[in-house]
Amino acid sequence: MSHFSLDELAQHAVHFGHKTTRWNPKMKSYLYGSEKGVHVFNLRKTAEGLDALLKEISSLSKEGKTILFVSTKPQTKVLFEEFQQKTGYPIVVNKWIGGLLTNFETIRKRIKKMKTLEEMFETGEIEKYTKKERGMLKKEMGILQDSFGGISELFRLPDALFIVDGKRDKTAILEANRLGIPVVGIADSNVDPDDYSVFVPGNDDAISSLTYILSFVFEASGKRKDARKPKDDEEEGEV
Repeated sequence: MSHFSLDELAQHAVHFGHKTTRWNPKMKSYLYGSEKGVHVFNLRKTAEGLDALLKEISSLSKEGKTILFVSTKPQTKVLFEEFQQKTGYPIVVNKWIGGLLTNFETIRKRIKKMKTLEEMFETGEIEKYTKKERGMLKKEMGILQDSFGGISELFRLPDALFIVDGKRDKTAILEANRLGIPVVGIADSNVDPDDYSVFVPGNDDAISSLTYILSFVFEASGKRKDARKPKDDEEEGEV
């Protein structure tokens, strides 16, 4: 039996799914029914799923595994950024870049370019370029930071992917599944549960639900233990 209170889950709106017209039939066994055209989750199964999810994340953390946390939903950006600052886990909060996993070596080269540019601006080496060139390089650095800033310390493929919205970030799931990387996270009523190895069936939109679930997820993850020092990585690329 789960230690999570069903009343508490309901108070945080975890039980609300999507409109009945926007569901995935594979989620049927996790639903209690519908109310005013909106699916409602069976909170007993939600509580059981949350227990299983936290157990899996805690296990990965204790084993020193790297989890890549992915959510391009605007309402979770600050939560994820604060989480990364405290724990060191890699995150994707803006846009999922196609090939981030399946073309990882190329992505690493882009990250190296970003770090090289950052170092040039920090040390003043950038001054050797003309004003126009500096402007272009600064713009390029900003684009790279938006795309790869959250994974700058991801030196190898992650051991698992945590997904908040399996519909919105379906491409990330497809890449992980293709490479055999386990996917864990939140599964709302409109996603395919077969994409996940472990998940909590519940609301992936309401900030109250997300804040509630993620607070436990972040606590279970602890601090990242396997991050290699930058000096252990390959030499940074040239500009």
